[in-house]
Amino acid sequence: MSFEPKTAPFSGKINAVTLGTGDNAIVIGGQNVLPFYSFDAPIENAPKVGVEVSDLASQWDLASLKEFYAGCTTMADYAKKAETIEGCDFICLNFVGADPNGADRSVADCVADAKAVAEVVTKPIVVMGCKNMEKDGELLAALAEALAGKNALFMSAKNENYKTVGASVALANGQKLGAETADDINLAKQLNIMLKGLNVNPESVVMDIGTAAVGYGYEYAASTFDRIRLAALAQGDSDLQMPILASASVDAWGVKESTASEEDEPAWGSQEERAINMEVATAAADLVGGADAVVMRHPAAIATIKKFISELI
Repeated sequence: MSFEPKTAPFSGKINAVTLGTGDNAIVIGGQNVLPFYSFDAPIENAPKVGVEVSDLASQWDLASLKEFYAGCTTMADYAKKAETIEGCDFICLNFVGADPNGADRSVADCVADAKAVAEVVTKPIVVMGCKNMEKDGELLAALAEALAGKNALFMSAKNENYKTVGASVALANGQKLGAETADDINLAKQLNIMLKGLNVNPESVVMDIGTAAVGYGYEYAASTFDRIRLAALAQGDSDLQMPILASASVDAWGVKESTASEEDEPAWGSQEERAINMEVATAAADLVGGADAVVMRHPAAIATIKKFISELI
């Protein structure tokens, strides 16, 4: 008697969210199985990888990144170069420089950068603010208007500013909206419900449920990924069926293993290898936890994760 494996697809399904337009549009989500469980049911849309383009990318000091982006001076230059990375599915513009406690770049300057990027790239665009809620309220509204018609994803609306960001991004400009919480299934569900109450279409929402560099309290992120994905699939909870985007690069490149030089930590070996490995490990953990898309930075790390995805689908 031949062996017939039992499959276990779920009745619940992750929403499929389209980013971008035309032939270059991508779809994230759409699965009704656990991450990479292609033996239970086909994976409708493979996880996507975005390349981070920071408005402060000129300050990245890793030699290989400087070499890769040699000659780039503007955000548009960096974005155009990032789009050439094999495995790039979308461009993620990170306006960390707008933070009033940092470089405090003006909204007008950020809008000019976003428009310049949109003119030179063909792949979908994801936008990250500066994490200052007051500034982001103004910044994301202006950027959503500036990128009208691009069907871009704007990260993120939070519990404290979801009305302002949700109204300006999703309702006024018809863009996709990120819902950001910090490693808590209840907060994630609550924010999604509040966005629905604001009349934001659930199929226009992508969750940012929090992540961390591996080894830095990642168990909290892991348990949140698991609980949310199981609630969405096994329990059919429509308030948690939004796809998940994880910003692996932001966390992975901010820890000491990635930033400490070989002179400062000679026993740790090559800084470049450490940083790439940290980004790969973080992105891989996010993906097997349930992320439908990850944001990354280094071309070598991206190539590794794209191979990881293709061999598991």
